[in-house]
Amino acid sequence: MCGIVGYNGNMEAAPILLEGLAKLEYRGYDSAGLAVRNGTADAEIVKAKGRLKILAEKTDNGNSLKGQIGIGHTRWATHGEPSENNAHPHCSDDHNVIGVHNGIIENYQELKEKLTRHGYTFYSETDTEVAIKLIDYYDKKYAQGPLYSLTHAMTRIRGSYALAVMFKDFPEEIFAARKDSPMVIGVKKGESFLASDVTPIIKYTKNVYYIGNEQVARLGKGTVSFYDIDQGEVTIEPTEVQWDTNAAERGGYEHFMIKEIHEQPKAVSDTISSLVKDGKIDLSGVGIDEKTAQKIQRIHIVACGSAYHVGVAGQYVIEDLARIPVRTELASEFRYRRPILNENDLVVIVSQSGETADSLAALRLAKENHVMTLAIVNVVGSSIAREADHILYTLAGPEIAVATTKAYSAQLIAIYALAIQLAFYRSSIDVKKYDALIAEMKTLPDKMQKVLENKERIQWFAAKYANAQDMYFIGRGLDYAISLEGSLKMKEISYVHSEAYAAGEIKHGPISLIENGTLVVGVATQSHLYEKTRSNMVEVKSRGAYLMGLTNYGNYSIEDTADFVVYIPKTDEHFTTSLAIIPLQLLGYYLSVAKGLNVDKPRNLAKSVTVE
Repeated sequence: MCGIVGYNGNMEAAPILLEGLAKLEYRGYDSAGLAVRNGTADAEIVKAKGRLKILAEKTDNGNSLKGQIGIGHTRWATHGEPSENNAHPHCSDDHNVIGVHNGIIENYQELKEKLTRHGYTFYSETDTEVAIKLIDYYDKKYAQGPLYSLTHAMTRIRGSYALAVMFKDFPEEIFAARKDSPMVIGVKKGESFLASDVTPIIKYTKNVYYIGNEQVARLGKGTVSFYDIDQGEVTIEPTEVQWDTNAAERGGYEHFMIKEIHEQPKAVSDTISSLVKDGKIDLSGVGIDEKTAQKIQRIHIVACGSAYHVGVAGQYVIEDLARIPVRTELASEFRYRRPILNENDLVVIVSQSGETADSLAALRLAKENHVMTLAIVNVVGSSIAREADHILYTLAGPEIAVATTKAYSAQLIAIYALAIQLAFYRSSIDVKKYDALIAEMKTLPDKMQKVLENKERIQWFAAKYANAQDMYFIGRGLDYAISLEGSLKMKEISYVHSEAYAAGEIKHGPISLIENGTLVVGVATQSHLYEKTRSNMVEVKSRGAYLMGLTNYGNYSIEDTADFVVYIPKTDEHFTTSLAIIPLQLLGYYLSVAKGLNVDKPRNLAKSVTVE
């Protein structure tokens, strides 16, 4: 949701800002804009509706905007339709204050009425313009400088925000503030950078600062200082980002998504290597030891989107191995009810970005109830990582495509490792089983690579069914969890109506939707459920469905039922999700390509949902 960039240094700002905004396109947006100041002159603002290339054309790729300090923004419309008027940056009438904003200001209407009574007029429908003019109001009323006016406005604003602001009387500085929306700052000799996440910054520096909640940053040329909401200076230690700068580039692939699908074996291998030491799972860095594990009476896995599907798979794996009751919940539901949480429960929050608004709120709800929390996140220093009691980092690196692939696979590994170690600590598996599970988990990257080697068959099949209107995924147990994620991938990037059902439920309604030629994907990787799922596949085929089967090598009897079959290598059935998901990711990808769609930036979607 919305991307913010800022630059203060000795180079022309506009080209750097445009390049940074391009790195944030994956977040989703409908308009973009820049504000650049040249010395003490008024900042020049240029905005454009639509793709970033339109803004680049209006500014001659930034070359027509002169100045060495500036801010930029890609907007995801919330208050007000996509338009140049509603695009950021926004400004006060005299350009005294110019700013960009990510988040939602809940009391903007009340603030707007206050400002209107004091003579302010409004040209846009946005809550952001209200925030900028509120800062301007306090700047003019009290004349105490940017820190005072910004923090004073923060005390009046309800909601979430990341703000980057320039003041006319302080032409050499940028001010930033945040509450519940991400903001990252990087500093190198003579230059300062800010952004919504690290991807625009890591090209210049890997040492970054994460502004704390309700804090302000003051960026000079190569300097930064931090303040709390009472204007007291605070110290923030830099975090070193380990991501390879080339990971945020396509590297010869047509799309980021297909590149990231191919990066899954490495993401999985790196995550395993971080968790397995000398043949044993090491959770000492996570902070969950044997004594802690034995106290856990119930686990709540809370997440959104694909991370929720990781949780569904995790529920099966943890309950089966560790024999701990698990409940997997959507964060957006968990936060708005009164969950029954006990002192010996564990709440596991799964989030790629570590900034997902509903997941962050769920984490805080758990902490308010004094329940132990564990974050499974991919971004070091993110809000969820900072606030959780325990952190299990995945090593997927930057993921640019909106539809997650390698982050999902790395999260699965984190769940497997947690399940295995909890099971061992609680003596529900013995040493022999423990060692065997770890050894098999370490084979997953090679087996994933073998699945990728058969992508051409899936590409052919996707091209053949590119005109599909409806698709259904069915499976039982872990295969149902796989089906949920496969169906989501199809919806996200191919715009095909797609549903996933537990295979035993299809006779309870969904089978009435099957017509001649309806595409059904039957996932059957669990040996004890294989024949049951095959029977369900026969049922839909008898109603005219065209069947794609997904199963393990050796289950060749499925060819008597399915019209098209994809096989995956055998593995321990607790880990089958890691292999079975790849053909479904490829199916969604190639179907989207065949339809000529924008794979990396599907319509109406954002990578990181940082607002409700």
